[in-house]
Amino acid sequence: MQSLNKLPRWLNIGLAFPIIILNGWLLLQVVQYFQPLVSIFVAAVLLAFVLNYPIQFLQERGVKRNLAIGVVLLLAVVILVALGIILVPLIIEQLNELANILPYWVDSAGEQIQAFQNWAATQQLPVNLSGIATQILDRFSNQLQSFTGRVVSVAFDTIGIVVNVLLTVVLTVYMVLNGKRLWDGVFQWFPHHIGPKVREFLREDFHNYFIGQATLGAVLSVAMTLAFFSLQVPLALLFGIGIGFFSLFPFGTGIGITIVSFLVALQNIWLGVEVLGIAVAIDQVNANFIAPRILGNLTGLNPVWVVISLLIGAKLGGVLGLLIAIPIASFIKDLADGWRDGVFTQVIVSNDNIKHHSPVEVGE
Repeated sequence: MQSLNKLPRWLNIGLAFPIIILNGWLLLQVVQYFQPLVSIFVAAVLLAFVLNYPIQFLQERGVKRNLAIGVVLLLAVVILVALGIILVPLIIEQLNELANILPYWVDSAGEQIQAFQNWAATQQLPVNLSGIATQILDRFSNQLQSFTGRVVSVAFDTIGIVVNVLLTVVLTVYMVLNGKRLWDGVFQWFPHHIGPKVREFLREDFHNYFIGQATLGAVLSVAMTLAFFSLQVPLALLFGIGIGFFSLFPFGTGIGITIVSFLVALQNIWLGVEVLGIAVAIDQVNANFIAPRILGNLTGLNPVWVVISLLIGAKLGGVLGLLIAIPIASFIKDLADGWRDGVFTQVIVSNDNIKHHSPVEVGE
């Protein structure tokens, strides 16, 4: 170490860079090799993290922890069963309906484009969309057929999905019951002057992101669904919930609105324009008036780092990686900012001062 300290700083950085890349590559290989287990563990941790907040809410009002855990788990089961009985069948029904009527919507889009082409010809406008539109619609139809063909293969994988879900539920229950002792044991490996601050950063970043995003997604889903019902949009429930689900991901709301507007425009172009306008207006109200009150400054990340973290998260963990990429990136940023601002150094100094003072002096 003394010989390394004598080297120029740029040379130390150059030597450390390939080691960091090698460690990152090894981490990627390990995560990909144990991918199902990693996804199950991460999902269970996130679910236990979310369930812990109503448990703490009940504890603060004098309910014992074991009773609070039982109440919250029972309530979660009731909500999931209610959703499974009421909402899930409706969504599956509308998904089947979408698969059945989508070819007719594609034909309707072709007729609308042809009608516009005929109108442009009568007005002697230099517009020719028929060739391009035909290619786009044919490609869209092919993608639709390949998607429906995958339904059979998904059906064969249903058993594996059910097993993974059951494992996730069981592990979530164990995490809720014994998670505190688990994390206490993990953070005991950190230096005593760093562990509490790291734990605080981790809890705040994940709380701000998941609780806030889930709340905003629920508000957006309800607002979109009600608006689509008022406009008499086909499959309003499916489209409203779909946009709310996309909103859980950064930049996902715009993607969801674009997809829904395009699908509705296939059936009726003017209705698609109305859907686009209403959805954008609701999203702006949600983003500019509701989100700041719920989230405040969510992550403080530069949009460039947001995109990079999403790409890395998708590479490592797929959809689950996309969900946790932003809070992890925000956590890393908080650690770097705290190190730069001397937060950990201040904690070290304060601990040293406490050690050198007598009990009387500390009390004073």
